[in-house]
Amino acid sequence: MQWEQLLNPNRPRQSTLVKDARSQFERDFDRAVFSTPVKRLQDKAQVFPLDPCDAVRTRLTHSLEVSSVARGLGRTIGAWLTKKKKKKKKKKKKKGLSEDDARSIEAIAATCGLIHDLGNPPFGHSGEDAIRHWFRERLGEKELAKLLGNSPQLMNDFLKFEGNAQSLRLLTKLQILSDFNGLNLTFGTLSASCKYTARSDEVSEKSADHAKSKPGFFASENELMATIRKETGTGESRNPLTFLVEAADDIVYCVADIEDGVKKGILRWDDVHSAVEDSMRRCPDILTKLTEQQNAILRAGRYCIPPAVDDAARATAFRTAAIGLLVTAATNNFTEYYAKIMNGEFAHELLSLEGEPHPLVTALKQLARQRVYNTSSTLKLELMGRRVITDLMDIFWEGAKEIPIDGPLKSKSFAGKAASLLSSNYREVFYHFSKSNSELPENYHRLQLVTDYVCGMTDSFAKRLHAELMNGC
Repeated sequence: MQWEQLLNPNRPRQSTLVKDARSQFERDFDRAVFSTPVKRLQDKAQVFPLDPCDAVRTRLTHSLEVSSVARGLGRTIGAWLTKKKKKKKKKKKKKGLSEDDARSIEAIAATCGLIHDLGNPPFGHSGEDAIRHWFRERLGEKELAKLLGNSPQLMNDFLKFEGNAQSLRLLTKLQILSDFNGLNLTFGTLSASCKYTARSDEVSEKSADHAKSKPGFFASENELMATIRKETGTGESRNPLTFLVEAADDIVYCVADIEDGVKKGILRWDDVHSAVEDSMRRCPDILTKLTEQQNAILRAGRYCIPPAVDDAARATAFRTAAIGLLVTAATNNFTEYYAKIMNGEFAHELLSLEGEPHPLVTALKQLARQRVYNTSSTLKLELMGRRVITDLMDIFWEGAKEIPIDGPLKSKSFAGKAASLLSSNYREVFYHFSKSNSELPENYHRLQLVTDYVCGMTDSFAKRLHAELMNGC
């Protein structure tokens, strides 16, 4: 892979905006910030659905934090590449990465951090499970095979539904502006936003290549994905910047979820401290560095740590120190494996590699699984979320399977009433692609209409609509 092709500023449709001081990739960031899907993240759960505590993170605050860390990683790697290329240029007289290229890397990383969770349905990852459950239990493989001509990819697009694949669909088709190109982002940004690279019928959770462990795109985006790969020269490999964005996401959530657990009173600071100490016994130098940095933050100019510092303050200081440590680790791993990454031969996550920070990441994730994600209140809300999504999918499938491609909605029938409640924008997408992408079965578009609508809902909207339609049940 070559950076001059990876940093492709072209778009599926040529931009109509007058040029200004921003690069095309900085325009991508601005488009994302002002988009409706990003606004909806403020009412989608990160860990705790519909949480009354406004100190904990929503998907929006999580995405802003990931964007911030990804921007920093991009800036560091951009500077490293510029310096690296300058040395090569002196030796071989080759054209190196410019300062503008480094600026582009930073902008792409920031944008992809902001949009990385756009395709997630209401109620977090349990919402994804609920959608997969609906297709598996409500329709079943036999009915799906009948509806979709027994096509493995078409069936698995729903049986293995994945929010990352939905993100690509949302970015490129569902956010209608003047046409059906979505936000019309650059090929460089679209390429870096694709966390996974396999079709739904090619994935394996046991794959040696992490990028092929989940679906990266749906059949409806097959042609688009081929274009993105051609325009950026990635082939079926991951874009190098994807590794940085994924690392930023891992860094933020493994530390921030613990901080939120402390702020909600689910965890005590002593629990966190003990878990970290136990995990880092084999890395005493890193533990010392982490503790010293945390204490320096808590001292805030004083000669000693105030005895009255509460658990929340200690958790916040720990989060700051741990993020700094993990960012350095991710940067070092990227530069160490740079050649393999550029050759498409690197099949891991940057923070999954054995090394000094790895036990810290493992300990934090394990603590979150054991003590944060499975609290009774969270489990109750996730069960409620499954019921909400299942019922809404039931209702809107009745409408979607009967909605006419041509002609008015038949609003006197139950199916017509359900169809009329579907998003008008998503109905327009359904009408358009049912006709323009006719190589896919019509039922495939109908099933996508349901998932598009339910996925786009916020937690509060889904809960409120469910209560209205189910007579307050």
